[in-house]
Amino acid sequence: MKIFIDTADVKEIKRLNSIGIIDGITTNPSLIAKEGRNFEQVVKEITSIVNGPISAEAISLDAEGMITEAKKLSKIHKNIVVKIPMTSEGIKAVRVLEKEGIKCNVTLVFSVTQALLAAKAGASFVSPFVGRIDDIGKKGMDVVKDIIETYKNYDFKTEIIVASVRNLEHVKEAGLLGADIATIPPQIIDEMFKHELTDKGIKKFLEDWDKVKSK
Repeated sequence: MKIFIDTADVKEIKRLNSIGIIDGITTNPSLIAKEGRNFEQVVKEITSIVNGPISAEAISLDAEGMITEAKKLSKIHKNIVVKIPMTSEGIKAVRVLEKEGIKCNVTLVFSVTQALLAAKAGASFVSPFVGRIDDIGKKGMDVVKDIIETYKNYDFKTEIIVASVRNLEHVKEAGLLGADIATIPPQIIDEMFKHELTDKGIKKFLEDWDKVKSK
């Protein structure tokens, strides 16, 4: 499973990318707004750090506007993937853009039927938002499971990005289900490294080493 960082915080991207396990980045207008910087400058800087897909979002609501924005974004770097919202206008734009070689990530997906439409339009990626599905009393990972099974039925090439990841259980289930990608906030990635038995083991090793050195 590929791991993307779900952030626009350049410092965090540099820190986590230096570990060597990051495959890409997803951003959105809200994340970039938190940084208080120019949108294109942030995206350009991110592309210089991570050698993998970098999702940047179009904000127009009509297909023509999305296509115009996507073409502009795609010129920033060859790794740019344009996030397009799951609407009829969005799917119309995806169909055009993918034929022109501009990769799209259909975002704000909450159902199998939406994911099916994205795949039929030729989207490179689809992003089911598991945390937000959980928020309305349903199980987000069940939707991911159903999308995976549906795509296998028809051999769709669209990669599934598990998005709106809120906890380690989401990451674990994404791996168990065989999702292509999970896009994970930095704080959750940090949690992936931790386990109380690891901490206890390191402490014991160091204590034993001190005993050996003192002899």
